[in-house]
Amino acid sequence: MPRQGDISSLRSLGLALVAIAALLLAACEKKPKEPPVAPAARMLLDETVFVDLPGWADDRLGEALPAIRRSCALLIAQPDDRAVGPDRLAGSVADWRAPCAAIGRLSGDDESLRATLQALFVPFKVIDATGQDGLFTGYYEAELRGAWGPVDGYRWPLYGVPDDLVSVDLGRFRADLQGERIYGRVDGSSLVPYYSRFDIDKGVLADRNLELLWVNDPVDAFFLHVQGSGRVALPDGSVVRVGFAGSNGLDFVGIGRELIDDGKVSGANASMQGIRAWLRANPAQAASILQRNPRYIFFRKIDGDGPIGAQGVALTPGRSLAVDPAFLPLGAPIWLDTTWPASERPLRRLMVAQDTGNAIKGPIRGDFFWGFGEPALAEAGRMKQHGNYYLLLPKTVAERRRTTS
Repeated sequence: MPRQGDISSLRSLGLALVAIAALLLAACEKKPKEPPVAPAARMLLDETVFVDLPGWADDRLGEALPAIRRSCALLIAQPDDRAVGPDRLAGSVADWRAPCAAIGRLSGDDESLRATLQALFVPFKVIDATGQDGLFTGYYEAELRGAWGPVDGYRWPLYGVPDDLVSVDLGRFRADLQGERIYGRVDGSSLVPYYSRFDIDKGVLADRNLELLWVNDPVDAFFLHVQGSGRVALPDGSVVRVGFAGSNGLDFVGIGRELIDDGKVSGANASMQGIRAWLRANPAQAASILQRNPRYIFFRKIDGDGPIGAQGVALTPGRSLAVDPAFLPLGAPIWLDTTWPASERPLRRLMVAQDTGNAIKGPIRGDFFWGFGEPALAEAGRMKQHGNYYLLLPKTVAERRRTTS
């Protein structure tokens, strides 16, 4: 094996090579790409009032208070001039200090929070200027059975981040590649894509002391990768929480669509529950189906409350929402107006934007966090609802918007 110094040198060479490759690819492009639509051009905010929010008077707002407090604590720990949201959409940290302080003093009852929000915030309906409908899906914290070693049927490892995984921020090399990042590994004098799910399942990472835990079900392990976090129950009754630490950087392929295209499940049965049922009923075919998704997730152990969302705070079941941070500020309160999974029953409540997701893209796109275990899976697995949401901004931010619009 190469020494650590050799690996560092090769990594540096790999970074240079990938930057050069990006430049060459752009220079050789025969057909110019359509310029992407800027997030600011795709999203409109329409100021409204709280009494016009659908269901505003009916929500048990106090249930959202822990989520808001967690986000507030993280926000106000930053400097006053730190921007909140893309292009300072939600102002700066200074705009949030007074509202967060007031929320921190509340007792937790519904009406005091309702009055405080009405006094210190202004709601804005989020509109997709391209006309795209709002879409809301659900996710959950997976629950698995595992052990510290590969014993008694615990044969499928959960890996930590490999030390040869290289992350390249292409924006450091070219301004028009801002936000673009690729992952790979150094092979000789080249930077190449990292190992796929197929390679890793075949043991390419074995014997490198990367295993955090071992679990007893490959299907549950796969869904842990999709969800990004979970709880692992150990034989002694203790529970270890694990969360997303990194990925191999390869594109995600939805196996539900693969199963539909193969004629193995119908569109109506392509929920998480339906997919999981098919995989368990067809173990001989399951591995090859799972490996069609080359993306692979690496984990870390989480101490204390969790799971931890992209904002860096523990998520609250039924009150945390994953959003697209290109459009909405993490940590902001959101009024959700959609329906319960697989029904027309209104689901209207106060949420907090505390997470992101690989498939959560667009001005009106949310992923509803349902909690952990089978009851949460039952709701998350069948949630694919249309709807809208409203962004709650501090009054100081709203006043500036009025004067500049």
